[in-house]
Amino acid sequence: MQTNPTYTSLVAVGDSFTEGMSDLLPDGSYRGWADLLATRMAARTPGFRYANLAVRGKLIQQIVDEQVGVAAAMRADVVTLVGGLNDTLRPKCDMGRVRDLLTEAVERLAPSCERLVLMRSPGRQGPVLERFRPRMEELFACVDELARRHGAVVVDLYGAPSLADPRLWDVDRLHLTAEGHRRVAEAVWQALGYSAEDPGWHTPMPPTAPLHWVARRTADVRFAREHLLPWIGRRLTGRSSGDGRPAKRPELLPYEDQIL
Repeated sequence: MQTNPTYTSLVAVGDSFTEGMSDLLPDGSYRGWADLLATRMAARTPGFRYANLAVRGKLIQQIVDEQVGVAAAMRADVVTLVGGLNDTLRPKCDMGRVRDLLTEAVERLAPSCERLVLMRSPGRQGPVLERFRPRMEELFACVDELARRHGAVVVDLYGAPSLADPRLWDVDRLHLTAEGHRRVAEAVWQALGYSAEDPGWHTPMPPTAPLHWVARRTADVRFAREHLLPWIGRRLTGRSSGDGRPAKRPELLPYEDQIL
């Protein structure tokens, strides 16, 4: 791959991971790895354009129906696609259907851009990861095969020890913290061929003393009350946190004014 390439545009496709939850800004909006990556790319390339079509809670069928065609029509230099993980977390998941839809998305996006970026999504250490690991790894095997077939780049976040650390995950245990998103942006930055700014993004954080039993149980209760029970409620009623939400940045527009 070209070293320190000159890409003039980026389109991000996906769900809450690409929208940027839980990298919260003071105004209540989310930043996230895709915005951070766009900021870096814009600093190198005058006139750089960026769109982020991601919406939280989207399943792979919704991503294909609502985002893939729009992204392909934009003809951006770089397209990132991360989807399917929300499907694997559902009690009932047809992995054959997920693979087929992901394949459709890649087949439509790959010819439309110079560089398609796929990811093996990160997983937080804990019982949720262990329960759904077989589905996740089946999804990632599909990602690897599609990348080989279509010449896409795969960013392996699942295999990065640092991103499994619970300290890099928000209290909802589903989304990365600001530091987690920063590391993802660095990983994608390097995968695109840019010189590393943080060569150790995948290196585990220094160990700290474990939380006391009472602190762990308090955190578990807060997680169940504020995040787990509402999540279960949405699943039971067929609702999504992304219902009615527009794309984060729906048009491919210049991004210079966003440089931090």
